[in-house]
Amino acid sequence: MTKFEQQDFEQATADISLLVEEINSVVIGQDKIVRQVIICLLANGHVLVEGVPGLGKTLLVRALSACFGGSNSRIQFTPDLMPSDVTGHAMFNMKSERFEVRRGPVFTNLLLADEINRAPAKTQAALLEVMQERRVTIEGKSFEVEQPFMVLATQNPIEQDGTYPLPEAELDRFTMKILIDYQSAADEISMVEAVTQASANDGFNFDSQKAVITSERVLALQAIAASVAIDDEVLAYLVNISRQTREWVGIDHGAGPRASIALARTARATALIAGRSFVTPDDIKDVAKAVLRHRIQLSPDLEIEGVPTDQVLEELLASIEAPRS
Repeated sequence: MTKFEQQDFEQATADISLLVEEINSVVIGQDKIVRQVIICLLANGHVLVEGVPGLGKTLLVRALSACFGGSNSRIQFTPDLMPSDVTGHAMFNMKSERFEVRRGPVFTNLLLADEINRAPAKTQAALLEVMQERRVTIEGKSFEVEQPFMVLATQNPIEQDGTYPLPEAELDRFTMKILIDYQSAADEISMVEAVTQASANDGFNFDSQKAVITSERVLALQAIAASVAIDDEVLAYLVNISRQTREWVGIDHGAGPRASIALARTARATALIAGRSFVTPDDIKDVAKAVLRHRIQLSPDLEIEGVPTDQVLEELLASIEAPRS
């Protein structure tokens, strides 16, 4: 592992601040969401975003990719979407008399999988390999995707007709599940003014947005985040949180080992954003709900009562004593 000096961490924190500031200038009133997406990017993970349409999810992907000069693509998931529409396919070229691979939209830096739960399981599963392995298999051949690579998938919590629940194996591959809500009234006024002033289009004008870092720098920031230290006691505390979800009364199915890995990676990224080269228990608490909420299944009794998943997680976190030193 590369040895990083204190100035490397300081410069990384400064670069991340520039990135967050630039995105917040475009995605107005969603500071918490932007921060969580940046945490996931630094952790080299994927994000599942849940929220009603029109809250700027596509805008967020475009703004983030523009900030580091990366590429982005969008897939609108529908019931008739085929796996090859996601990954690509082999096509026979009549002129050359040979098969050629047509790469799908997954060959990008940031992939927006819009309303992912509207496609059948077979198509959803097409994302599994690329999310985990960062490669796609087409006609028996493996193709690497661009780096950095992150999937931001969305689902609508209200409209459930004609949807297919995401399988546990796929849910587990999302590092975080983020809940996006409406902006404040003041932020919505600012957003409407920014979009409509001197423009007849409904979309944001990206002409004024600039790249503040490069794709290579994103990869370097990921490496620095991965080197953030975790004390043995803090690591044991982190793993204990995941393990307690498997025993907690009111949780039928707890989080697996991949949750502990995601907690460690996102806690490291959180510490780096805060300008530290080590993880504290507060860093873990900061990301715990987003990392765990989609990995646990509440008991039928709690679901009937309408108890929120986050409430159960808050009670669980409060019951586990954090290391003091």
